Amino acid sequence: MTTYTKYVPGEYAQKNIRISQTTLSDGRDFFYLDDDAAYVSGEKTRELKDPRVLANRYEPGIDGEGNPMPVQAPEMRQDPLTGDWIPMATARMNRPITAGPGATASGNPLAARKPGDPYQDGEVPDTDYNVVVFENRFPSMTRVPGVPDVVSNVDGNPLWKTKPAVGRCEVVCFDPNETGLPADLTLKRMRTVVEAWAFRTAEISAIEGIEQIFPFENHGQEIGVSLAHPHGQIYSYPFIAPRLETELQHTQAYFEKNGTDLLTDLKKAELAADERVVLRNDTWVGYVPAAARWPLEVHVQPLRDDVRTLDELNDNERWGLAQMYSQLLKRGNAFFDTGDGLGMDLPYISAWHQAPVKDARRENYRLNLQFFSFRRSPNKIKYLAGSESGMAAWISDTTPEKIAARFHELGAVDISDVTE
Repeated sequence: MTTYTKYVPGEYAQKNIRISQTTLSDGRDFFYLDDDAAYVSGEKTRELKDPRVLANRYEPGIDGEGNPMPVQAPEMRQDPLTGDWIPMATARMNRPITAGPGATASGNPLAARKPGDPYQDGEVPDTDYNVVVFENRFPSMTRVPGVPDVVSNVDGNPLWKTKPAVGRCEVVCFDPNETGLPADLTLKRMRTVVEAWAFRTAEISAIEGIEQIFPFENHGQEIGVSLAHPHGQIYSYPFIAPRLETELQHTQAYFEKNGTDLLTDLKKAELAADERVVLRNDTWVGYVPAAARWPLEVHVQPLRDDVRTLDELNDNERWGLAQMYSQLLKRGNAFFDTGDGLGMDLPYISAWHQAPVKDARRENYRLNLQFFSFRRSPNKIKYLAGSESGMAAWISDTTPEKIAARFHELGAVDISDVTE
């Protein structure tokens, strides 16, 4: 039986989504989220036993000469110039790469298990699934039992602080279709993905040492994805990431000066200006921000003003998000005209900005999705060169109004009646 620490399923999830929990053979957590009626009712059940024989991820190994080899815990070091913590996870060098010109492995570890197939190192025990979530086998951050979470110094010099990277990394597989696109998911399946984000946000927030929960999606070969299967990830940091830290500094200063929260006021200002609003339904709005950095950039916010994290969304808002996100992906794929009217599989990053778990400034922060692509034309991408990469001083190749105008060409702004 699946038990929850903080997650409370809403009425829809109670009736239409079944969560089944198990443990993979190396000790990692694994969850099925089923929306298929036969599994929701209990008529069918999922395979919970991982058929692989994997060493426990926290047990010491043996090197090539037969000597004990301790578990390599990811560490992080603090940059003295910026205060940023930089996780360093050497084990990720061994992760399989099956997409793009740099592919180093065959097979698909995110696919459902295929009995008889030569590739039998997949992460999913069953031969089918709807949505699954599991701990990453090659995490950038993880807590290793017995490794104290304390700060020490590199080379004994207090200039360079280091400590274990005790966060958590999870993978969210959106669908069993190995060649499918997130933009092509049914609305029902997208709703299950939204529930997965809310479920994990609630549960991970109860884990010791977690400061920020960041669901995100890297999509497309140009982005550098190592696995082509439709999926996203959830990074849970033991610190507040630099981008969110900057946003928290500004939202807190704005509140102390004005008595209102900045993200709500930005949303209301975009709705009032109207020119850059590109999608709207009963519970969400999507707009190109007035100071957009990327050649294609859309921010999405719930219309309700007091939502801080994904698990705070109600049932109507979770349905509205499924609809909004599906339309955003479809219109993103149609954004660039390649001459055949078919658009393209847009490379993009989809980044959920949520209030931090413990920091007091969370009270004045609001949930928002920041969606962007560095493609600037059908056959060109925006490279981050000297100004952007060296000084974080952005130079835009277009204007927010031109981005919004292109979205307006693709369809109506109000999508409240859109069902797919």
